[in-house]
Amino acid sequence: MLTPAEAEAAIAAVLEPVAQEDQALAATAGRILRTPILAERDAPPFDRVTMDGIALYFQGGKRRSYRVAGVQPAGTPPFGLSSADECIEVMTGAVLPNGCDTVVPIEQVDMRDGQALIREDYQPERGRYVHRRGTDASKGAILLAAGVRLGPPELAIAASAGRAQLTVSRRLRVAVVSTGDELVEPGEPILDYQVRRSNSYGLAAGLELAGYAPASDLQLPDRKDIIEETLASALGSHDVLVISGGVSAGRFDHVPSVLASIGVKQVFHGIAQRPGRPMWFGTRAPGKAVFALPGNPVSVLVCLARYVIPALDLLSGAPVRRPARAVLAREFAFDAPLTCFLPVVLGYDPEGRAVAEPRPTGGSGDFISLAGTDGFVELPCGPATHRAGLAAPFYRW
Repeated sequence: MLTPAEAEAAIAAVLEPVAQEDQALAATAGRILRTPILAERDAPPFDRVTMDGIALYFQGGKRRSYRVAGVQPAGTPPFGLSSADECIEVMTGAVLPNGCDTVVPIEQVDMRDGQALIREDYQPERGRYVHRRGTDASKGAILLAAGVRLGPPELAIAASAGRAQLTVSRRLRVAVVSTGDELVEPGEPILDYQVRRSNSYGLAAGLELAGYAPASDLQLPDRKDIIEETLASALGSHDVLVISGGVSAGRFDHVPSVLASIGVKQVFHGIAQRPGRPMWFGTRAPGKAVFALPGNPVSVLVCLARYVIPALDLLSGAPVRRPARAVLAREFAFDAPLTCFLPVVLGYDPEGRAVAEPRPTGGSGDFISLAGTDGFVELPCGPATHRAGLAAPFYRW
């Protein structure tokens, strides 16, 4: 049986990024950039005024009075000084007028009858409040490398480079599939021997928050013929299937055999971990990936964060999100020869270290205990008593 690290490596070895496409800038939020963005011009493209005030030629700060020769708004060609006793009123974002090298904030100036008087208690400094041309980036410099996820700063940078279109990864088509005759949709009448369908909602939330909102949500009974027909159809229209339930060794756990019958090649079945030991993963050409997760809710959420979302990043061409590390707040004993995924509440000690307070569940079906937790830490293979202060990888839900 594979370790979590081996399972992660096995997934990465068989996945390749999806195709790329050109999209309008406004439609690329959350997408993965596939070609670098270069600076269209120097940034800033001119000596830029950073404060409303007056622009002048610095003369050691001795002159306190200047004749106002004009007004320089943002977005207009630069004026110029005729003599050193002149200044030009300037606005934030304007080009620095020719012949000027310093800006004095308007709050430090008294304007009287066309004269600008610098207040006695203020001392100008050469170059102050001037953002020099090219100090942020030179023309042709790489502003954004391929592989970044496009968020607010990245889209602003792309716009500043004049890019109306970006080359990004095609959106992944992900289907969430849950199996089980016992599952009843929230809001529908329910019998004593049935349970609510909850895994699909947890999966959909985790996927959406990671940037991979599901395209489909399918609920299947424990009937092999229906599972086979539905999964075959779903594979035809989706890149990834994320299945919960039907993956263990029981009489009605049809998923592994059905996947084999429709041409999905098993990469592994089972990971030496708790919870989520029966997890199954396989692929089908061209470019289809299937994650079959155990039906217990805690197992589902752990496997989603530990394996599925990192794999979707790989498929999108994004860099792998490496987990942060947190230290155990207190000792925790684990009695199985497996890697332990321990739910925790995250806090910080006086030195700013992330500290993980254990919140063990009553088993992989006890997802109610997860309320208020931030994620889980991955503890080394037991049996072991893990000491307080142990640094461990932390995965957020």
